[in-house]
Amino acid sequence: MITVLAAGPLLTVQDLGRPDARRYGVPAGGAIDRFALAAANRLVGNPPGAAALEITAGGAELAFAGAAIIAITGGDLGAGRAGRPVPCWTAIHVGRGEHIVFAGRSGPWGARAYLAVAGGIAVPPVLGSRATDLAGGFGGLAGRALRPGDHLPVGAVPGATLSLGRHWPAALRPAYGPTPCLRVLPGPHGACFAPDVLAALSALTLQVSATSNRMGYRLTGAQLAYTRPCSLASLGVVPGVIQVPPDGAPILLMADAQTTGGYPVVATVIGPDLPLAAQLLPGDSLRLVPTTLEVALAARRAEALALAHPLDADEGDLLAALAGGN
Repeated sequence: MITVLAAGPLLTVQDLGRPDARRYGVPAGGAIDRFALAAANRLVGNPPGAAALEITAGGAELAFAGAAIIAITGGDLGAGRAGRPVPCWTAIHVGRGEHIVFAGRSGPWGARAYLAVAGGIAVPPVLGSRATDLAGGFGGLAGRALRPGDHLPVGAVPGATLSLGRHWPAALRPAYGPTPCLRVLPGPHGACFAPDVLAALSALTLQVSATSNRMGYRLTGAQLAYTRPCSLASLGVVPGVIQVPPDGAPILLMADAQTTGGYPVVATVIGPDLPLAAQLLPGDSLRLVPTTLEVALAARRAEALALAHPLDADEGDLLAALAGGN
């Protein structure tokens, strides 16, 4: 059992979402940084899609009723216990009664951390997933953000101790960092914009606005005018799509995005680069860089290979994992 003592700006239960439910108009949802969630689960011996905790911007504190093996991945949000830093991207032991605290971002990037526990967060599945759908009010714990006093059950952990000390090498992580360059493919509505719209976008540095959320990032720093009337019938959209409403400010759709939209789509961020966008907070910057389908497919293959790479524990990792455990 995990008890929430503090939740910070947004603390939710997430997994890899409900992609099969999109046909019914239900957003896929799930972790915004899908790579980090899958990696955290692999580190503790869970299936990659097991339910874990998504911590946004820090400020969370969690208490463990019993000993557990956990891994924290994604952005560095100052995770610590008993006043000492917790090694991230490593499977570690947490003792009974210990607290894990997320102080918040201390560097130039990082928005979301993922805490996976061996056995997974065992809330009831809804439509095949335990992910929290905040707009729909289902999944996770009562379909809402977690708050102090919430208790989260943990599933069974057969053989979980075999994962202790596993470490995820930096070379096998996304290229996280400040002002990431997100590779984009042309959208289907290029005729609505100037012929050089993607080249013009690539010359700009954009910012995530304060009105951004898990559904989408409103981007400032660019005004994309329509070159002709662009009244469209609604069409299917997915996370990564960049829509342009009449005010010209692009919107990058994220994990909780709706399933259809009627604004012109100028470009789509390739899937392997969405984890980079996931680590941005309002006020952070990004760049958009045109790419090709061949590069996008190669990036997807590289991501799959990284997520399947064998993980080992060395002596240093094991000592770090055991430090402070009971």
